[in-house]
Amino acid sequence: MKTEQFTVETGGRMVTDITDRLDAFCRDHGGSGLIHVFLPHATAGLGLMETGSGSEADLQETIERFLPRDDRYRHRHGSIGHGGDHLLPVFVSPTLILPAEEGHLSLGTWQKVVIVDTNRENNRRSVQLRFIDG
Repeated sequence: MKTEQFTVETGGRMVTDITDRLDAFCRDHGGSGLIHVFLPHATAGLGLMETGSGSEADLQETIERFLPRDDRYRHRHGSIGHGGDHLLPVFVSPTLILPAEEGHLSLGTWQKVVIVDTNRENNRRSVQLRFIDG
């Protein structure tokens, strides 16, 4: 199994596209198989979505409605609403398993792999990759 880890600065963005980095990992390790992507954080997740068409703003509005930034949470350290950040990975998984063919991710035409990060107190995210030949 081939592995790699890299860091991403989300810089206050809720959605950060990491597709090119994952595709480069597939190219470097070649062949066909599965790529396992893991985000080892309690307040962020991974998703597949279309970007650049307004979907990022739609996702942000949906998450803000679903996990409002107010004082309703029992988890109270950090800024107001930070408790909701800790609930995000229950709904936006911190892991994805994706197919790779001939050294490239096998994604749909508009699919991108993104980090979804609502936590404004930590903009530095580690991403772990594993390539399993198949």
